[in-house]
Amino acid sequence: MPADGHTAPPARDWRTRVVRAWNTRGPLAVALLPLSWIFGGLAGLRRALWRAGVFKPQRLPCPVVVVGNRIAGGAGKTPTTIAVVSHLQRRGWQVGVVSRGHGRDGSAPVCIDARTPAAVAGDEPLLIARRCGVPVAVGRDRSAAGRLLLSRHPQVDLIVADDGLQHLALARDVEIVVFDERGAGNGWLLPAGPLREAIDAPSMARSQLVLYNAGSPSTTLPGWLGTRRPGGFVLLQDWWEGRPSAPRPAALFDGRGVLAAAGIAVPGRFFDALRAAGLRVEELALPDHHDFATLPWPADTPRVVLTEKDAVKLAPDRAGLAAMEIWVAQLDFELEAGFLAALDAGLPRPPSPN
Repeated sequence: MPADGHTAPPARDWRTRVVRAWNTRGPLAVALLPLSWIFGGLAGLRRALWRAGVFKPQRLPCPVVVVGNRIAGGAGKTPTTIAVVSHLQRRGWQVGVVSRGHGRDGSAPVCIDARTPAAVAGDEPLLIARRCGVPVAVGRDRSAAGRLLLSRHPQVDLIVADDGLQHLALARDVEIVVFDERGAGNGWLLPAGPLREAIDAPSMARSQLVLYNAGSPSTTLPGWLGTRRPGGFVLLQDWWEGRPSAPRPAALFDGRGVLAAAGIAVPGRFFDALRAAGLRVEELALPDHHDFATLPWPADTPRVVLTEKDAVKLAPDRAGLAAMEIWVAQLDFELEAGFLAALDAGLPRPPSPN
């Protein structure tokens, strides 16, 4: 541990080697291929049993939209969920969100709000609650989480399930499959490749949409594009209080360098977006869902820029933050009009307001 008492950035380990191997069909991926055959067989059998009706998906008393991906790691599910929720709200739906709540303490369903600690909510559900202002329930059993949410918030008439594509116990009306620039990687299933299941696995919904969180389609599946755009910067204290961000982030720093910290699955995306906004960036890549139990940068760091997913775990009154500028970068996700039209077509008309 450094002399200032702060934790040094985590070293790269065997997981990094495996993720690199997923991009090619090199020696490590080939060595893991027999395990992927077993994984693929079990995954295919599981989906076939659900589709054949051996197991019965539980249907909630309202339409359900599931957002997920077929590739391991962050493909952009949560930004997609936030953008989809915002669109559905504009259409007149009273939206609620259910999520597993990766990294939270416990697995039983619980309703959360913007003030719930990240250890109880999970960082991504907490971010959705803060950004969208909608009821959110987390739990390993998403149908149970949905029932709890509806019992606590009876005004909700549509549920979006964040990261629920492989949670086949929850019946759904629309599936949104998100890919990023990695596409299908080397095309092999876990652990020899990044795929959780075949990219063309049969849908469990009446309508399935493919969205590319990339500059162009990265698989052979037809779909639409989502575009990441910098949404501005705001000081950590102001972000927690819900104040608006500054529209010209580069001018805030006047050419001064910033330490950019990102505890997300693909931190390079965040760093690239900051540079595109005109910032001079020193990178600090952290593990996905990093808990910030101790601050991962030196105490004399003058200014830090965080993702919103990380900001939910850093209360502004935290010891050690007062002497530095902590900024939160807001990144928005814009969905193509054709995608939004296809989403609306897969759902019933929103209920008329009373």
